[in-house]
Amino acid sequence: MSKVDLSVKIGDLFLRNPIMLASGTVGYGSEISEFTDLNTIGGIVTKSLSLKPRKGNPPQRIAETPAGMLNAIGLANVGVEEFIKSKIPFLKKFDVPLICNIAASSVEEYVECTKILTSEETIKAFEINVSCPNVKEGGLQFGNDVKAVGKVTEKVRVATSKPIIIKLSPNVSYISEFAEVVKKEGGDAVSAINTLVGTTFDINTRKPKIFNINGGLSGPAIKPIALAKVLEISRKVDIPVIGTGGIMNWKDVIEFMIVGSSAVQIGTLNFIDPTAPGKIVKELVDYCLQKGITKISDLTSSYLIDE
Repeated sequence: MSKVDLSVKIGDLFLRNPIMLASGTVGYGSEISEFTDLNTIGGIVTKSLSLKPRKGNPPQRIAETPAGMLNAIGLANVGVEEFIKSKIPFLKKFDVPLICNIAASSVEEYVECTKILTSEETIKAFEINVSCPNVKEGGLQFGNDVKAVGKVTEKVRVATSKPIIIKLSPNVSYISEFAEVVKKEGGDAVSAINTLVGTTFDINTRKPKIFNINGGLSGPAIKPIALAKVLEISRKVDIPVIGTGGIMNWKDVIEFMIVGSSAVQIGTLNFIDPTAPGKIVKELVDYCLQKGITKISDLTSSYLIDE
């Protein structure tokens, strides 16, 4: 039995440890279950679900960039009905909190998706994606408007009693303003950050490398930005933050917790080493034992800044 308590709470959501798998990087769980024991991690976030199935963007949809990657998948997914029918049965095999990520192009669609899914016992919380930068409709029209984010939070809050996490866009001037409105309208936590808007071109053809032209930049290139956004929220708003953006090892997890994260999400790393999340859990125990830390939650917002 470990002498370190790795458990964390996000509102009413209990996680055995702070390691979550980020939306869009592990499909619906079955893909990564061959490499990482889902029973050992804190939580899994599904790829974005919409009311009806979406084909997403045409290829090319992914391009490698220095210290990261661009993706413009376009929220391709099976839709909520098929998810309940064909994906939930597999996920029921595991003792891991399932958080459903929901994407929509209208407030009504966010609400309808939440209502349909909230009766599923396996689903422990919702992550509301108001900030996807790689679709032509939806996403940014909500994520960059404080009032719109507030309205989505308010309406979804009425639709479910389960914890609501709002995934915030970094493509704004003051992310803390968005976290503040999420708290005001009844949200339980925020995820920070979603990907940044980016593009890349082929110098020989002079054409964009991805069909959508713009995509979401993820990976270690965005980590300093993500840390700054989490710190901004932590210093200005009393709301749990799930940190995400460029986490590649256990040291990154500790750093995110120090600046204010209660838990973290691992994304791009899953494509490089799908066994990494399980390894990181063990490495966190080693770090805590070395530092004499008995509860990892004590690290959250433990930063020391000279004012």
